[in-house]
Amino acid sequence: MDRFVARCMLAALTLVGGLSLFVGVARAEPEKAAVFDFQFAKGAPTEPSEAEHERLRRTSETLRALMAESGRYTLVSTDPVREEVAKSADLRACNGCAEDFARRLGAHTVVTGEVQKVSNLILNINVYVKPLAEEAPERAYSVDLRGNTDESFDRGIRYLVKNRLLEAR
Repeated sequence: MDRFVARCMLAALTLVGGLSLFVGVARAEPEKAAVFDFQFAKGAPTEPSEAEHERLRRTSETLRALMAESGRYTLVSTDPVREEVAKSADLRACNGCAEDFARRLGAHTVVTGEVQKVSNLILNINVYVKPLAEEAPERAYSVDLRGNTDESFDRGIRYLVKNRLLEAR
């Protein structure tokens, strides 16, 4: 009988220990991320049209929504630095200004994105995720688009987030 009680107690302790690990993971705080608006990469064959700028705006909103819905990220507003970002023009070539902006906003991660327009038929959506912890590497995610349409941009960003960015962890 004593062996039975000892086994039951061991099983109960194992179960409680396992549950406490699960609860600890479930309570992990989402990462605070500053997600900046998409920009067009330099070197496009033509200047972006008003419709393309609108697609970029919607793509930025979709990226933010999908990241927030994932539960992995808490988004911090980039509005307080919007004017400064506009002055720096290119967040990918400003010697770390995006990281500086994100730190000022209290974020732990900076997310930037750009669209490369190879032609009116071939475009790439690129998203860069950089944890602000020391020596943390930047992660890059990309998806190619065939067609410069609202639908291709929407499908592209949704695919990239679901199948690349959120799967990477």
